Amino acid sequence: MGRRRLVSLGGPRFDGTSNARGLPVSWSAEENVRWRFELPGPAASTPIVWGERIFVTSTRKESDDLLVLAVGRDGELLWERKVDEGGLEVFEQFAHETSPASPSPVTDGEHVWALFGTGKLVKLDFDGNPAWRVDLAERYGKPNMFFGLSMSPLLYGDRLYLQLLHTDAQLVVALDKATGDEVWKHERETDARGECLHSYASPVPWKAGDGAEDLLLIHGADFTTAHRMSDGREVWRHGTLNPPESYNSMFRLVATPVVAGDLVVVPTAKRGPVFALRPGRAEGALSGAGHVAWKLDSGTPDVPSPLVMDGLVYLAGERGTLTVLEVDGGAEAYAERVHQSPHRGSPVLADGKLFLVATDGTVSEVGPGRRFELLAKNSLDERLAASPAVAGDVLYLRTYDALYAIGK
Repeated sequence: MGRRRLVSLGGPRFDGTSNARGLPVSWSAEENVRWRFELPGPAASTPIVWGERIFVTSTRKESDDLLVLAVGRDGELLWERKVDEGGLEVFEQFAHETSPASPSPVTDGEHVWALFGTGKLVKLDFDGNPAWRVDLAERYGKPNMFFGLSMSPLLYGDRLYLQLLHTDAQLVVALDKATGDEVWKHERETDARGECLHSYASPVPWKAGDGAEDLLLIHGADFTTAHRMSDGREVWRHGTLNPPESYNSMFRLVATPVVAGDLVVVPTAKRGPVFALRPGRAEGALSGAGHVAWKLDSGTPDVPSPLVMDGLVYLAGERGTLTVLEVDGGAEAYAERVHQSPHRGSPVLADGKLFLVATDGTVSEVGPGRRFELLAKNSLDERLAASPAVAGDVLYLRTYDALYAIGK
């Protein structure tokens, strides 16, 4: 098999889709599981795949160790590196929802960059040797947020892009991937307050087209903003995510927007609205029908990010309801309960199947299209919060206990 590139969260196209073929419809402990690799501790970060290596971050049980692991496509450990230590101070009732190993790593085929909730960002080569280490907490301030720094860095070109949005800072940062040095820093304006200042979403690129400069989309603190990748200057912003007349001070944003051509699908939080934007070459505040293509008044996914494919928008609600909308106009094709358990990982579309992951370990497979078709339900009976990863004819699932290779 050729090299399969997953440089950043969401796959090579940053949209949760894959060209993979030959994935199994059903599996169990005895069927279609090629191997199971026991992980040292729980985490919700998604594994990434390049060639014959799978990279994943992890905690270690009964310690504060924070790790990066490389596992071969045969399920054997290649190396394990401790790169930091430290935990997160969270409310006890939410301890099962987060860990310092929530951000997913990124790679360019020669190096791996991994961020942890403590603010440590490291660069390793493919043999696990460290190239540099940056303490973002020391450089930009300790993340002050309920669930810790969870956004995944964006690797795009020769830079790493980060959004550091919390009570004590509202920063967008670009770093040189070779050295870790700051290229630029942008202080993002917001009038958000309370928990709304905390964002767990990740930055995504947007190709404006027609020779325009690629833009960086930042989501959090009551706004979605677009920034020039060259210097971080804000180009446009969309508000009304959390309107003043019904302001919710706990409206923190977790799900990440997704780009489909000239359309940007913007989720919000807590069963709030979903917006479809067509910014074009706009600058300043986006408003009116010219830039807001349509709006779904309620039903946003709270944690899973949207997915757009073949003229449809898929919204995997955290309560297990799948809502499918038309890209053009936003009309609802259907809304069906798939599985009654919390959903945290984002959906993935591969091999003609939409994979939805629930925290009880159940993976539901739904046929894409305007008619609801439940193809299968398979359970690993282990807590599962990470999004699936796909490479070749194998589906990789990272539970709190193990990394699974699912294949015929």
